[in-house]
Amino acid sequence: MSTRFLMRSGLLAVAAAMPFACAQETTTPLQPSANVAPFATGLVTLEWQEQARNLVAANRLNPLQAARVYAALSVAQSRALNQADAVVPASEADPTGFGPGGRSRYEARRGAVAGASARVLGFLFPAAANQLEQTLNAQGDAGPGHVHPQFTSAIAMGHTAGDAMINHLQKDGFTKPWTGTVPSGPGLWIPSALPPAGGVLPDVTPYFLTSGSQFRPAPPPAFGSAAFNTDLNEVLTRSQNRTADELAFARHWDFSTGSPTPIGFWNGVAADYVAQSNLDERAATQVFALMQPAIFDALIGCWDAKYHYWVLRPTQANSAISLAFALPNHPSFPSGHSCASASAARVLTHFFPDRVGQLNGWVNDAGLSRIIAGIHYRFDIKAGETLGRSVADWAIAHAQ
Repeated sequence: MSTRFLMRSGLLAVAAAMPFACAQETTTPLQPSANVAPFATGLVTLEWQEQARNLVAANRLNPLQAARVYAALSVAQSRALNQADAVVPASEADPTGFGPGGRSRYEARRGAVAGASARVLGFLFPAAANQLEQTLNAQGDAGPGHVHPQFTSAIAMGHTAGDAMINHLQKDGFTKPWTGTVPSGPGLWIPSALPPAGGVLPDVTPYFLTSGSQFRPAPPPAFGSAAFNTDLNEVLTRSQNRTADELAFARHWDFSTGSPTPIGFWNGVAADYVAQSNLDERAATQVFALMQPAIFDALIGCWDAKYHYWVLRPTQANSAISLAFALPNHPSFPSGHSCASASAARVLTHFFPDRVGQLNGWVNDAGLSRIIAGIHYRFDIKAGETLGRSVADWAIAHAQ
């Protein structure tokens, strides 16, 4: 078993359901701006992503709620920056070391991203509105000479992008009540409470997918079949022979309530890669605006499959299986951890191909942890990884 652990629409010309406009510049340059001024205070994109992780943890959001937050923030940031670039072109002479467009574009990008971020997070976390406004003001005052006029004017562009995203969130169907029924019979999942978790997610508006069922996996092994029993027995054997290290491993990857959630783990990985690669503001927003909605769409597809097949959890098939933590209140097939992780890793590999080994290792760890914990079959993991990669590949192709 691996022991890898956590490292550390107004002016918009795009439809509300799409993550970012077809930019005038390629979406995958992933190179830092040349001669960036040495007093740059850091990417505001990363500061707001960290703010989102902190708010998710402080408000004890579940992974599905968190995925929606990260996707909405990331898409709004990218849309806002696109608008700033359209207003402040790169043709401006740059004798000051800020890169193409000079300080005007540098500050416009920062202001647009900050304005969009504060707007979206303020809508999602209204109790944090004052804190978010203070963050925005501090970012505007961080550069030389205090607040630059382009930072101030670009905040309005960010607000426009943020308002468009808020309009999307108000109509996406995420908060609709669940009105379905739970089927019963051999091999079918039994909820611990109603409504089941994420019951409406299959019908939530995606960012890239045409529908939640677009990449629905083939049926899992039939209940009681030889293939089903093989994977069930693996879970039983692992639970009965679980070591202290394996228990810690499973709990680590669970990212329990009060953490940034498993989706926040991947958000943090992306932030580290962006910082280590010295990407500029534009390239940073592109990484998040592709990865986060791809993860959210992968979860929509995952939950579509869960509530299409209604596969029972391993402990419901064999009560001798012990759990490392409480059983999630949604069906087993496929694994949400694997759907999200495979999607995130595929997008990050697209941007950072030299990290493929590390990324795939984490995907394997995330899946294995769920088997060790006693909550998933191996066929759940395999189907989740396939679905997550399929969604990511679709997103990569259609974001271009």
